[in-house]
Amino acid sequence: MSPKSSSQNDVSVATVRPVMSHKRQAVLLIALVAWVFVSFAAAQVVVVALLWLLKLIHVPFNAIDPTVLETAVAALIYIVTLGLVIGLPWLVKKRQTTLADVGLDRLPTWTDILMAPAGLVIYFVLSASLMFLATNFLPWFNASQPQDTGFGHLNYGYEYVLAFLTLVVIAPVAEETIFRGYLLGKLRKFVPVWLAILATSVLFGAVHGAWNLAIDTFALSVVMSLLRQNTGSLWASILLHMTKNGIAFYILFINPTILHTLGG
Repeated sequence: MSPKSSSQNDVSVATVRPVMSHKRQAVLLIALVAWVFVSFAAAQVVVVALLWLLKLIHVPFNAIDPTVLETAVAALIYIVTLGLVIGLPWLVKKRQTTLADVGLDRLPTWTDILMAPAGLVIYFVLSASLMFLATNFLPWFNASQPQDTGFGHLNYGYEYVLAFLTLVVIAPVAEETIFRGYLLGKLRKFVPVWLAILATSVLFGAVHGAWNLAIDTFALSVVMSLLRQNTGSLWASILLHMTKNGIAFYILFINPTILHTLGG
């Protein structure tokens, strides 16, 4: 199948929805959003429990480099989350999720590559606008709340490489597969696309914790969802997510003084 026909098929599937009552649509929407959220939370519980059990049998975690351990934990959480979100429904009800369902049934095209930087500009504008509104109309909102990436101070080259792989490669691919691939792909089959994008983006913002980060990632999710919808593939949103995280990585770990420069 050519990239063009794949894209056309993806959009047509999203727009032809089964007829169902608004009540059933609401129930399915809530159920899917809750399923992804619970799976994400459960994966963290499972990994923490595994680490606790390993500690009980005296695995020497103190001898493991914290950056190596953080990378392994993050990768394991994403693997378990994907296993729960996509694998468990197939095991229980034989509801298989294919590569086409999550938008990974073809290689990236030049359209995907070129739309990612365009999406980055739109994301910057949307995020800045939402931050401005939150800062001016929500007295309790703290736009400068620090972001916890899970990584502490990086001292050696391999630590920078591992942190980069985790934040700029693993996280974008896994999160796009879960949120814009699975969740958005499922939701838009039975609710309007705008509602599927809104629900996906609200959940994506919520799982990132702090309010300032939640608003920023909400804006990012809206743009990445639109890229998924308009390209018929997940690649443009993955590339945008990687680019955004790459910029954040540079600011946080490579040149943190730029924050003071931008802040005046």
